Amino acid sequence: MAYSPQQVLTALQQKQYAPVYFLQGEEPYYIDLLTNYMEENVLSASEKDFNLTVVYGKEQTMSEILTHARRFPMGSERQVVVVREAQELQDLNREEGRKYLEAYVKSPQPATLLVWAYKYKILDVRRSLGRVLAQQAVLVHAKKIYDHQVAAWITAYVRERGLSITEKATWMLQEFIGSDLARLANELNKIQLNLEQDTEIDDAMVQAYVGISKTFNAFELQKALAQKDVMKAHQIVLHFEENPRKNPAIPLVALLFSFFSKLLLLHDAKDKSAPALEKVLQVSPYFVRDYLLAAQCYPLSKVIENIHHLHQADLQLKGVDYPATSEGKILKELVCKLVGRT
Repeated sequence: MAYSPQQVLTALQQKQYAPVYFLQGEEPYYIDLLTNYMEENVLSASEKDFNLTVVYGKEQTMSEILTHARRFPMGSERQVVVVREAQELQDLNREEGRKYLEAYVKSPQPATLLVWAYKYKILDVRRSLGRVLAQQAVLVHAKKIYDHQVAAWITAYVRERGLSITEKATWMLQEFIGSDLARLANELNKIQLNLEQDTEIDDAMVQAYVGISKTFNAFELQKALAQKDVMKAHQIVLHFEENPRKNPAIPLVALLFSFFSKLLLLHDAKDKSAPALEKVLQVSPYFVRDYLLAAQCYPLSKVIENIHHLHQADLQLKGVDYPATSEGKILKELVCKLVGRT
């Protein structure tokens, strides 16, 4: 059967081990989390010298990996064999290699934890090896989380570390980083290093430790556009033009596309009460009022027009059917179009 990353982590923390772990899926954060935990915690420091083997799929054959797995531990109750970047192992694409692994999974060395870190892909559970792993190994499918789940993930991650976080700080991280869990965890860990237990992370801390300018950032541009503050929007874009490496344009356009897409949903919603819009827009109640105010500045026809402008800007930035133009010029023209009349 397939297990969730949290189920496996809980079992490991309780020292409940299995002979074979196959960690697969599109979300590398959970695969790294479980792999690192087993590397660092299953064996003591002295046991690791002879009983921890870490190999990389691109450099190994299935036969070599299973030879490591079949060894007996030395001076320890168990050994750990980790196959990192297992998706690069060519033998997993060959019938013979899959049969070797299938035979091992059916009769594994009980004193070995054989860990496969198979990133960005999944095995077909309808095929023989996939079925055997699902039945006789710990099979984990690490799925990418949806954008509307990011805020809850941030809150839970912070809570587990004895901290709390404001809604605005959560929103800033979500919009600035997106659903890249490894980067979110890294930035939250960076913030935590500078705080004491039971501290609440606020937007000022996010700006200070994540490196978001207090005045000139994507969120302030979105806010300026939402309020049709043309002067401030142009000031921010000029700052971006002077600092293109710190303010790449493509993620900025994606952020604004998300903003205007939510305005489109708001205009289409029959129930415009705060609780209903919270569900439709997948935003915190804290921000529903901002979207309602923005909707007053941008009627439905203008929202549709702006989504078209953003799509064109995205194509320009990617060089699709448009002559080469600087990011700064594209952004300045885009802002003029977004706040201009229909």
